[in-house]
Amino acid sequence: MFQNTSIQFELLKKRAFNLRWAAVPEGVIPLTAADPDFPSAPEIAEAISGFAKEKYYCYVAPEGMTDFKESIAHYFQTKRHVPVSPALAFPVNSAAHGIYLTCKAFLNPGDEAIIFDPVDFLFRYSIEAVNAKAVSFAIPAGIANVNFEELETLITPRTKMICLCNPLNPTGKVFTKAELTQLAKIVSQHGLLILSDEIWSDIVFEPAVFTSMASIDEAIRQQTITITGFSKSYGLAGLRIGAVIAHNQKHFQMLMDASLHYSTIHGVSVLSQVAATTALNQCDYWLKGFVNHLTNMKNLLVNELNTIPGFKCIAPEGCYVAFTDIQQTNLTSQALYERLLNEAKVAVVPGLKQWFGEGAEGHIRMSFATSEVVLREAMQRIKREVKG
Repeated sequence: MFQNTSIQFELLKKRAFNLRWAAVPEGVIPLTAADPDFPSAPEIAEAISGFAKEKYYCYVAPEGMTDFKESIAHYFQTKRHVPVSPALAFPVNSAAHGIYLTCKAFLNPGDEAIIFDPVDFLFRYSIEAVNAKAVSFAIPAGIANVNFEELETLITPRTKMICLCNPLNPTGKVFTKAELTQLAKIVSQHGLLILSDEIWSDIVFEPAVFTSMASIDEAIRQQTITITGFSKSYGLAGLRIGAVIAHNQKHFQMLMDASLHYSTIHGVSVLSQVAATTALNQCDYWLKGFVNHLTNMKNLLVNELNTIPGFKCIAPEGCYVAFTDIQQTNLTSQALYERLLNEAKVAVVPGLKQWFGEGAEGHIRMSFATSEVVLREAMQRIKREVKG
């Protein structure tokens, strides 16, 4: 399933945008947006096709299709040890929208929310979009335990929320249960809300173990909004499907009111819900094969990167991106990005504030959700260029 021959490059060059194959010049290898090069599991296409052939595309309940809600609840109950009620889970048109929706529901203008640095730009964007303030807490790459006591010093009377991205994009850190337990104590003491983005939770490499924030205890579960999606695990980015999970009726109602689903101004495609339900119920074999492949690609990429002068890459515990320190090259992230794009014909993501925050400068990020053939060719091009 995950060989080079499985990839339909001509289709990718027509359909894969967001910095990928359809958005880069011909001949460039994009190790950019975190989106698989491989086709999704066949059961997903079959389910969409089967539903479509019945020729009814009616409105569904604004809270989501029953099958979708039940599959989400079952997933969290069996794989994440979180007791989720199907009634309190609902679909959104991507995990990214789920982040924004949670900020819209729980933050007022002038409120503060703590985000990690570096982290995906969507957290800051969503907080600022509702006229609140994002406060950065630095978490460098690596497996060293995070000192959450330092985070506590950032809490003010205006702090309402802490945004947890676990596993952490772009560094690939997977937070330990001990770390999350410490964070839970701080959250409880200060009466804060946790926005727990767990879209990467299926992409974890042994011996790291993922722990869902809402599994710590009942008290922290009542203060947590859990967000997930299906683009990273199952390659469904273009279907725009994610899920938001509340753990009490009050939070659920606040989220639903903010979503505008009741008005039909917003809502999620029925076909996208069919796809995600099928992924959760029938495609575990595909996901396991994907993670096995990614484990091999992670090892290959990290080893290759660490042979390049001026490059230093700490192996990610989760996510299929490698976050590489390039400060010893004496080039900025933007300068190296441009050199690799123009000379080596490899596109990476530069560690710019606009993408990941100030803590990302001096780094580049590469996705390795592709074939071994593509990855080896990209590394050969980069080595030739950097070694001169």
